[in-house]
Amino acid sequence: MSTLSPSLDDLNPPVFVVGCARSGTTLLYHTLLSSGGFAVYLAEPAVFDLLVPKFRDLAVLKNRTKLMLCWLNSKMFRASGLDRDLIEAKILSECKSNGDFLVILMREIARSQRKHRWAVWGPDNLLYIPQIKKELPQAKFIHMIRDGRDVALSLHKEQWIRSLPWDHHYGLLVAALHWLWKVNRGRKYGQRIEPDYLEVRFEDLLTEPQQSLLRISQFVHYDLDYGHIQKNALGTLKESNSSFRSLCGEGQSQPMGRWRMRLSPAEIDLLESVLGPVLLELGYPVTRRVRNAGNVGTQLRRIIYSALFDAKLWCKINTPLGRLVDSSRLRLEQEVT
Repeated sequence: MSTLSPSLDDLNPPVFVVGCARSGTTLLYHTLLSSGGFAVYLAEPAVFDLLVPKFRDLAVLKNRTKLMLCWLNSKMFRASGLDRDLIEAKILSECKSNGDFLVILMREIARSQRKHRWAVWGPDNLLYIPQIKKELPQAKFIHMIRDGRDVALSLHKEQWIRSLPWDHHYGLLVAALHWLWKVNRGRKYGQRIEPDYLEVRFEDLLTEPQQSLLRISQFVHYDLDYGHIQKNALGTLKESNSSFRSLCGEGQSQPMGRWRMRLSPAEIDLLESVLGPVLLELGYPVTRRVRNAGNVGTQLRRIIYSALFDAKLWCKINTPLGRLVDSSRLRLEQEVT
């Protein structure tokens, strides 16, 4: 648990926007920031998925010192707009845990902007919900969920999820299995922390923005006024091809149902053979009758890749391999402006 003294963020709990990559987490995060009630930080702190494995226990001064030497030269720091000496002094003197680092950072950003709320964007925080909740008991989590067929298509196109060397012909399926693993894990963790967990469908935010914002407003206890967000758009909401703004008559992007046009019937059948039950549970229609998890090869791949994803995460958290996380990400992390 964070060792810092209580403050306004205990009355206005921090919000973590999580989900599988390519599921609309950035869209929702920038929507929160555009509402005017949250401190604006257009970057990803990446505390639990990057800094913790790299620098380990921040109760140790030596580890905090190493962290600051690297972090102060990163885009994550530059995006904060904070005074270098001030934030370094606070971290070195007050930080006793990983949760402390995040709270100190975000409190200072909020204080500098005269805001009382802060939110954090980081899709992979989904994998660390138990750890985050332990250190920050007041935290709330919004899990953005998008049609797994569209996510798999996007992940495969970007080559973000790599298959095993002998399995490169099944890259699309592996991307779908990654979405399935992430969504199932996030929902399992979410059930444990209700009522501090909310699922929001990407498609609902686009097609029914006002109704979706009402649900989120009730969850975060802040009025997310649709008109205000449109007029004060930040980050991705400002771009002319933003999916959110296209529904308001600006731009032509259509991010929903791309799989229908870009996947072959055989590819759709393959994806739905493994994703079908979860898609239906989440309210997404499928084109085939869900019978089983596909043929023996598909079932075997589901078992293998689920175990592989689990093993990678376990090693990152629990073994020295976690210390090998490439610190160049601290310098190269994309800063959204």
